[in-house]
Amino acid sequence: MADDHPNGFLKFARNPVAYRDPVARIGDYNEIYERDWDETHLQEQGTRCMDCGVPTCMGGCPIGNIIPDFNDLVSRGNWREALDRLHATNNFPEFTGYTCPAPCEPACVLAFNADPVTIKSIERAIVDRGWAEGWIVPVPPKIRTGKRVAIVGSGPAGLAAAQQLNRAGHEVTVFERDDEIGGLMVYGIPDFKFGKYQVARRVAQLRQEGVIFCTNANVGVNIPFQELRETFDAVCLAIGAQLPREVPVPGRQLAGIFWAMDYLIKENRRQSGKHVDAMIDAHDKNVVVLGGGDTGADCVATAHRQGAKKVVQISINLRGSAERPGDNPWPEWPLIYRETYAIEEGGIEEFNVNATSFADTNDDGAVDLLTFDRVEWTYEKKEGRMVRTGLKVIEQGLTIPTDLVLVAIGFQGPESAPFAKTGLEITSRSTIKTDRNMMTNLPGVFAAGDANRGQSIVVWAIGEGRDVARSIDTYLMGDSRLPPSLRTPNPLIGRL
Repeated sequence: MADDHPNGFLKFARNPVAYRDPVARIGDYNEIYERDWDETHLQEQGTRCMDCGVPTCMGGCPIGNIIPDFNDLVSRGNWREALDRLHATNNFPEFTGYTCPAPCEPACVLAFNADPVTIKSIERAIVDRGWAEGWIVPVPPKIRTGKRVAIVGSGPAGLAAAQQLNRAGHEVTVFERDDEIGGLMVYGIPDFKFGKYQVARRVAQLRQEGVIFCTNANVGVNIPFQELRETFDAVCLAIGAQLPREVPVPGRQLAGIFWAMDYLIKENRRQSGKHVDAMIDAHDKNVVVLGGGDTGADCVATAHRQGAKKVVQISINLRGSAERPGDNPWPEWPLIYRETYAIEEGGIEEFNVNATSFADTNDDGAVDLLTFDRVEWTYEKKEGRMVRTGLKVIEQGLTIPTDLVLVAIGFQGPESAPFAKTGLEITSRSTIKTDRNMMTNLPGVFAAGDANRGQSIVVWAIGEGRDVARSIDTYLMGDSRLPPSLRTPNPLIGRL
């Protein structure tokens, strides 16, 4: 395939690795992606990369993956080298390859006036091949520094920080409040979107490298925070941002209204064969999902698999257009409509909807009706951009019958209550306040991931974990040999 390079984009059309047929996949909890991809197909897709002088795809990638290099290596059949190049910037390419919205793709130069390179498919194929061939093995440090680091939280930020710090020679202990390591990668993302074996084998790798894991360890509750500070040379808080955003409307106290994350966690626990208290089941129910994001889509897809009678996903936002708006040029994240994998499987989408109340028309204490207004956003031009200023009601008093409401409208910030009396400073955005080195106001205590930057995507968390590891290593040793971040922060990525 290399003979076609660099003109593969003229010869081959974009053809990402497919999803399984919706009719088939909705009947099980297996991963929704096709796994039997063809090597020649991926090599052809790799040749579509133009090896641009300015790789804007890397600017779109929050961790600065060296995308042109691994595309080229795959196009030449050098899969092992491609894996090495991918691991140089990303500890867990399968985490991103299976769950990332791939902001790199619309930033691809080809996306200016054509279809971008299938970067996400290539990334996923590289790491799948790596595991299949046995190329991914433990890399324990050759020497130990004698320094000890505590990581609180075992999501992608915590795990990335743990692996980097351990490879720098420090003794790393990860504290996780749940009974499994992996954070929301295990309990927050459905099995059909990301198989949990993918987390288990990375955790096994880290254990063999020397990382110590402690489950059911709720720092600030059953393990004193001060004890960590006294026992370890540095502490990293990678506790996520799981405090959900409330829906302040009448009737919120009615039965049948649940946080989306509680719903997903319970189903994930059930799929793993674990005991679940007060299971939330959508079987034969009219389900309404509040929120149009990824978490909402996961709720829609889970409700389908549980056998819901009808699923309606509502969003307060305008349905995106088929083409980029005039004030949303390449290489910004395109504000267009994308049908999610969940809606492809069924369900109804409603846009420009503002929930106004939950009602109990049967007087049984449970929700059975959602009342809403149809709205439009009002805008003003500020600094050359159109900025939202408020809502205008178009239609009032519309209703949707519902037996189960799942609230997926985002998160306020980290659950910082266990640290309330520690003196830890919190920002106006409810995140943990840090300096340029990611250290909090408490000496030797750092923060990373969603706890530091606010609710975001997995790829940002991995980048944060790598960055905080370098900062902690420098704090402990005066310098660091861990690789510096290759991120080229694009402020527009925040519009995801």
